[in-house]
Amino acid sequence: MIPLGTTVELRFKDGTLERAIALDTGGAIRGTIIDYLASDNKNALQFGRQRIQIRIIK
Repeated sequence: MIPLGTTVELRFKDGTLERAIALDTGGAIRGTIIDYLASDNKNALQFGRQRIQIRIIK
């Protein structure tokens, strides 16, 4: 759904915004699910699964 190299803006459930670049498509990623890279396991577990808004920048 999001082509490689695309810049996107992510709006998280707490209202924070982050820009990111789609760097891979992941083998298990299908449909409207994205994979978000966290800095370490603790942060990944704290982040958990969330519904976020995505806006394509370019």
